[in-house]
Order: sequence, then structure tokens, then C-alpha cells
Amino acid sequence: MNYQSIKNPPTTIKKMFGFLGPGFILSASIVGSGELIATTVLGAKAGFITFWVILVSCIIKVGIQLEFGKNAIVSQSSIIAELNQLKGPRLSKVNWSVWMTFLLTSLKILQLGGMLGGAAIAFTLIFTWLPLNFTVIFLGLSVSLLVYKNYYSLIEKIATLMVFGFTFFTLLSLIAVFFTPFRFSFEDVLNGLSFELPKEYLFVAIGAFGITGVASDEIIAYTYWCKEKGYAAFVGENDGSESWKIRAKGWINVLYLDAFVAMVCYTIVTAAFYLLGAAILHSTENVPDGNDLIGYLATIYTKSLGSGARLGYLIGAFIALYSSVFATLAYWSRLFPDIFVQLKWWKITTQADKDKSVKILAWIFPMLWIITYLFLKLPTFMVLIGGVIGSVLLLVIVYAAIEFRLKNNFLKLGSSRISKAIFWISVISITLVSSYGILKIF
Repeated sequence: MNYQSIKNPPTTIKKMFGFLGPGFILSASIVGSGELIATTVLGAKAGFITFWVILVSCIIKVGIQLEFGKNAIVSQSSIIAELNQLKGPRLSKVNWSVWMTFLLTSLKILQLGGMLGGAAIAFTLIFTWLPLNFTVIFLGLSVSLLVYKNYYSLIEKIATLMVFGFTFFTLLSLIAVFFTPFRFSFEDVLNGLSFELPKEYLFVAIGAFGITGVASDEIIAYTYWCKEKGYAAFVGENDGSESWKIRAKGWINVLYLDAFVAMVCYTIVTAAFYLLGAAILHSTENVPDGNDLIGYLATIYTKSLGSGARLGYLIGAFIALYSSVFATLAYWSRLFPDIFVQLKWWKITTQADKDKSVKILAWIFPMLWIITYLFLKLPTFMVLIGGVIGSVLLLVIVYAAIEFRLKNNFLKLGSSRISKAIFWISVISITLVSSYGILKIF
């Protein structure tokens, strides 16, 4: 045990806030394609009627996220190593959940291509003299360079600050709507809580459900950021002592606060994007799917704040999408080496091996995203199909979360009645919504 890294948990809410962080890294990545594209497009197409989908998506997944974070603290292992220890069928001695995570995450290359393309479109709408194809390639390579050089910490802080600025701008736009002909009533919002889901909006709704709030891949990513923040190291390995249990309970409480505060933040901004889309864009008959999409979505700002707000929207859209792509690359370059180790495709025994694998994947993934976008050039479809894939992956995540909870129950950490209720509500809700949507689509 490394006693130098062990640290007693903070005992007051004020001190706990000083150790928050993983949830805000997720917030910086969450306020991207899910909110900017999927949420706004769903509001534009369905109006207020599917508002409940967005709220449920943001709120119910946190129970699963907490279980993954708690297991990362208790186990001290990578999430993929933990998945490989689960019960169930095995292929080449590797658990089915590892294979499913690998295959479904790989398919989300489509989504990341759409996000990178969306960032490039926003950038070229600001700098109109730049050709789109060149911009996609340039942005993809710049993301590679930043992760390759390990500038993640600096860029993430800047991106987080700017995304929160974009969030404030969005909330200001929502308030301004009430002083325009597009204002909506409390009754309109209540209609969106009737739990109706018209069949014609099913694909968009399930895509939005899979990608808004804490998506399946972000739940997995949360375990990496919790470890990098130091929660697991602060607790130390389980030596069976009472002092370890006290530390674990304390740091799990910090984790719970981190996840809850982040949930409140991204739920508010996601709801704002949806309501703007429903109020301003729903009257439009056709929502563009190609390169005109970002410029079209800018009207949620210009119709409420005036034509001068278009530039602010485009800058914010670029930052939100680019930071999401950046955060995803930082996460994927950590996730896939762990997968390849379990599959026995790579041998990583030292920190130098791990750093080398990150540098290799930092160039490979953006190249795949660039090629995917240049081939399809349909950012809305690409993002939504990624959301549908995410809904399937959510079912794998739910299964793993149940197994983690059963495995760790004997420790009696975070096992209060409230915690138990939140967890099982998450499990049942995600299973029902994801299964229903997938069956209806396929």
C-alpha cells in the first residue's frame, strides 16, 4: 500500500467542494452533441411533448454512474478488468461485456465523426473563407496533437470554463424567449411531462435518450476521471481495517456530491436547449440534416437575443463540440488499451507502455472520425445513430452496475435506503426505456 497517497476525506460540505472535479469533466463533454444537436433537434421536431424524455435521461442515469464510481474506488482496478470478472458467457476467455463494450464503442466512431464535423461547420461559419473539408482535417489533427502532447489538464480547464460560459448564454437566451412571440406557457411544459412518445419521433427520442445526460460511454469514462482525481488512491487498498472503511465511506460521499452537483448543472442546460428548440424551431416543417444544421440551430439564439447573438452561438457551439471530441479522445485513448490488454492483443506492463499506447491511439481515432465524416457528411444522423448505439450499451452498463452492487454489498458502503432506491429506479427506468425504444426501432 502506498501510504503517501492515502488521505482522509473532507468532513464538511465546504471542504468537499474543493475535491469535486470528475463530474465537471463529464459536464464539459456532456454539453456537446447531445445537448447542442440531439436535444435541440428533438425539441424542434416533436415540440414540447417529449420534454420528459430529456429530463428522465438526465436524472435516472446518475444511480448507475454512482455505482461505477464507487466500484472504481473500492476495487482499485480498471473498469475493463472489472468487467472481465463478471459472470456470463466468455469468448476466447474474455467476458461478453468486454466484447460488447469494445464493439459498441467502436461503432460510435460514427457519432464522433458527426461531432467533429459539427465543430468544423461551426468554425467555418465563423471564418467563412475556410473550406469545410480542410477544417475537419485540421481540427481532427489538432485534437490528436493536444492528447499526444498530454495537454489535457490545461485544455480541459479552459474548455470547462468556456462551456459554462456557453451554458450561461443559453440560459440567458431562454429567459429572453419570454419577451418574444415565441414565448411558451407553463401548460406547454406540463404537456411535455405526460410521458407520451409519438411513433414518428421514436428514433430521434431514443437517440437523444442514449446521448443526453450521462451517456453509457461517459459512465465508463467517469471511473477513469475518479481515479485520476485521486479518490481511489486517497482511500488506498482494502486491508480489512476499520480506518479503510471510514476513508472509503468519506470519499464515496465526496463522489456522490460530485455526481449530484454535475447532474443539476447538465440537467438545467439540457432542459434549456430542449425548450429553446421546442419554442422557436418547432414551427419549422423541415429540420436540415447536412451541413446547414449548425447555422439553422443558431436561430434559437437569434430569435430570442437578436441577430448579433449568432456569432456567440457559433463560438459556443464550436467550443462545446470540440471540447466533447477532445474529452472523448482522452477517454478512448485510456479505454481501448485496457480492452486490448484483456483481449491479449496488447501487452502493457509499465507506465511507459501505457503512455505509448495513448500516443498511438491519439492519432488513429481522429483519422477514423475525419474519414467517417468526409464520407457521410450527415452530422444529425451520425450523432443520433451514436445515441441509439449508446442506448444498447446502456443495457450492458446496467447489468455491470447490478453485478458491482451485489459484489460490494458486504462492505455496506453507500447502501442507505435512499441510495438503494435511486439505484433500482435507475436500473428499472433505463432497462424499460432502452428496451422499448430498441424493440420499436428494430
